[in-house]
Amino acid sequence: MIRVLIADDQPLVRRGLALILGPDPEFEVVGEAEDGARAVVLAGELRPDVVVMDIRMPVLDGVQATAELARTLPDVRVLALSTFDMDEYVVAALRAGAYGFLPKDVSPEELGAAVRIVHAGEAAVAPRLLTRLLSAYVRTPVPAARPSTAAAVPPDMTPREREIWQLLASGLDNAEIAADLDISVSTVKNHITGIFGKLGVRDRAQAVIAAYESGLVEAGSGSG
Repeated sequence: MIRVLIADDQPLVRRGLALILGPDPEFEVVGEAEDGARAVVLAGELRPDVVVMDIRMPVLDGVQATAELARTLPDVRVLALSTFDMDEYVVAALRAGAYGFLPKDVSPEELGAAVRIVHAGEAAVAPRLLTRLLSAYVRTPVPAARPSTAAAVPPDMTPREREIWQLLASGLDNAEIAADLDISVSTVKNHITGIFGKLGVRDRAQAVIAAYESGLVEAGSGSG
């Protein structure tokens, strides 16, 4: 059973999410939080497997709450929610440590599937959807220079790894990358593991963010 904590400042949304997940015997809704600060407290007390986290909340927003959970309770997976699927705050949530995001108008089936994926430690973000999100984000003017933490291409990354990283960030899945390069899917997976290690990222979502920040992939260059 997957233990789920729901965090949203709107009571009707919290109740709706609980009613979607609660009847499924695979899920147990262990608590509800009305803001990010309460979500952090309840996560410490209840130790859920997954926190379904709204991005915009009072007291402590979903991005800050996600970062705090990633720091203090790394085994708790966060699935971020946003009213808009093209929202820069979702990118911030992924940077903060969320394992994925969904727009709030997804179907009950998609919500349940995403919670399962996140619980398994995978990124619940479709590659092409993520690419469109990031393309919109990087087009948004920023008031200051990129932070010094912005990703760079690791000097020890091989040409093949760089090529696979670029294809991954352009929205291709493992099978499509394998077909494009005429190599096996298992070889692609091995390269991606090495890419993650050299980038210091946890999953596909963060690898795509790093590709945009490093300049390896530019806005509008994806396939989605």
